[in-house]
Amino acid sequence: MRRRTPIWLAALSAGLAALLAVPPAHAAGATPAVGTAGRGPSLYVPDANPAAYRQALDLVRAGRARDAAGIVAMVNTPQAVWFGDQTPAEVEKEIRSVVRDAGRKGAVPALALYDIPGRDCSNYSAGGAADTAQYKEWIDAVARGIGRGDAIVVLEPDALALLPSDCGQDDAQGTKTAARYTEVNYAVDSLEPLRGTRVYLDTGHPGWHSVNSIVPRLIEGGVARASGFYTNASNYNTDDANSWYGKLISSCLAYADGGGDVAQCPNQWWARTDAQTWIDTHVTTPPSRMKHFVTDSSRNGRGTWTPPSVKYTDAQDWCNPPGRGLGARPTLRTGDPLQDARLWIKTPGESDGLCLRGTAGPEDPERRTVDPKAGDWFPQQALELSQLAEPPLLPGK
Repeated sequence: MRRRTPIWLAALSAGLAALLAVPPAHAAGATPAVGTAGRGPSLYVPDANPAAYRQALDLVRAGRARDAAGIVAMVNTPQAVWFGDQTPAEVEKEIRSVVRDAGRKGAVPALALYDIPGRDCSNYSAGGAADTAQYKEWIDAVARGIGRGDAIVVLEPDALALLPSDCGQDDAQGTKTAARYTEVNYAVDSLEPLRGTRVYLDTGHPGWHSVNSIVPRLIEGGVARASGFYTNASNYNTDDANSWYGKLISSCLAYADGGGDVAQCPNQWWARTDAQTWIDTHVTTPPSRMKHFVTDSSRNGRGTWTPPSVKYTDAQDWCNPPGRGLGARPTLRTGDPLQDARLWIKTPGESDGLCLRGTAGPEDPERRTVDPKAGDWFPQQALELSQLAEPPLLPGK
């Protein structure tokens, strides 16, 4: 959800940026954009979580101007705007505001839509629409909000990687899983035809589903009518792992589209030379006609976290892991003909939820603090991400 930045906080942001000569992150990555030709707009920087600026102010008062500037630089980098749980009227108004603001600034917003029924298997990020009818109404409102503007739509993280049937929420007939596919297809058919919109579907991340497992879900979710798919949303896999996973999925989709058996596709655990040989032999579709992808580099600068051996019954390596850093900056110029963008999909600095790692809690045993609820600002993690960014967030490091 978009947040208005108070004037005094915006002034603090500008002052800290000037103090340490932080480059304007929003200007990076200008490239041909959605619905345009030639050199197009940059990616959109949304209003930040006000708690980020309050943290920066506290750091300044403590004599830690560089750390404060790191927080400000982080939130002044392009990142997705998340929408979920608003009423149709609210989401239409909020999205229209973001799309218009981005248009005035010559930027393309990334919109993360997160309102699917049964969201997150009713875990930390539970919520969403009550049923399919309500979800369709919500998507219709999203479409009206976008209108003729430009937008990259990251459609429903975990919607395909974490189906109701995966978490014991379905009945014997698979009713809820069938409804999930109906909902995702409806969103694709409602949003992809908009003049300046590109829709990307969920694949989880390369440490989760194999290519052979996720491709059938993408096909059933309507990827044939979408711009493509995304990977690593809110996770920590490296750019290299994400790009390779994306190439394998795109290649398998092309192979399946020509009548091939998905089970024969190479997956991310094949030796790369063997997988590339398979692709060279079986996939002749040019990249321009294959499904493209985007990736999330918001927190992958240090890669994934390896939990201490045998320390936890459920380490929750995805949940506020320690020692992570911001990844490469968002861009629409990736140098890969299949990769449309590298984005910061997850809002860095916002908590994944209450991480107990199999313990009784209430503290996160890795951090020795009670983690904020999902979506709330987490100062400890925010500071880590900015300090451990790879590449570095601030000059002179």
